[in-house]
Amino acid sequence: MKKALLLALFFLLNGCSYESLLALGEVDKVEVVKQNASVSHYRAYFTRTQLKPIKNRQKYLYFYSKKDKDLAILLYKNHSYTLYSLYHPKRSALHFQANKHAPYTHIKKALRKHGYLPSAPHTVGATSKVSLRRYKGIKTLLVEVKDYSHLLAKYKKAIQNYDASSILKTRTLLPSVLIADYFAAFQKKASTEEQKEQLKIIAEKLHLNTPDIQVPDSQIKEEMQVQEALAKEVPEEIQPAVPFDYYAQEASYHELDTYLNNPTTKNVLTFNQYTQLTQRHAKLKEEKLLKDGSLETLISAYKTNKNPRYKQRILELMKEVQQ
Repeated sequence: MKKALLLALFFLLNGCSYESLLALGEVDKVEVVKQNASVSHYRAYFTRTQLKPIKNRQKYLYFYSKKDKDLAILLYKNHSYTLYSLYHPKRSALHFQANKHAPYTHIKKALRKHGYLPSAPHTVGATSKVSLRRYKGIKTLLVEVKDYSHLLAKYKKAIQNYDASSILKTRTLLPSVLIADYFAAFQKKASTEEQKEQLKIIAEKLHLNTPDIQVPDSQIKEEMQVQEALAKEVPEEIQPAVPFDYYAQEASYHELDTYLNNPTTKNVLTFNQYTQLTQRHAKLKEEKLLKDGSLETLISAYKTNKNPRYKQRILELMKEVQQ
């Protein structure tokens, strides 16, 4: 058993894939949950401890690129804006420095040059569900988006042609908020009994005749509540009695980590002070990892940084396992 374990670790050390290790602890990254011909489901956990309002106290906004057919989410923290693609998880996020005189106006123009315009998910054939969650102890914003654009186009064509035949075998339920207004417009135009009968069949497939589905989309209400909750979140106050020199020279990794993660810290430090602390934080983090990190964690880190110190520590731990 030990030999098998050591053999597996050897392959990991030399660059072989171990997807479960790479997936642990990942935030600020979009993943595909489910994808088929009718719907694409995406999920992401975004750290929310330092999020700042973008517009009207809202701490996240949606943008859409018609050219790329991409729904994206905009976040603002650490004096910069970041736009994450929700439909293209492998695409690199776009980063923009904030303009202190007109931050949102500035970013809006910059995003327009990249083809992105402010939008709401339901206007581009998608639904979204956002909630406040903790991911492995980290305060996050859980964003789940479902893209129904292909299914929506299929239903719109059926409604426009007053022909239900193309959607009879469709099993995925299209949320009513995406199609109700469009359906109502063509329902008013229906003049023949055949057209009315076809729309009746389509309405049954969409559950438009079910009373409890005719109410406004509950997910939109939930998002409004999340935005309100985010706006009310008050960052913890930094203790002014502790001088900068303490964090620069004496503070432990845990103390420095807590200090830097406080959203108000960056506002009370100069650029050079903040840089100095982040450099010390990185060094302390590495020392802590080398001292207390598990074998799997060290292997995962070594695969990225190829640091000889990590390799040496890994070999030491492997010998301990062997003994």
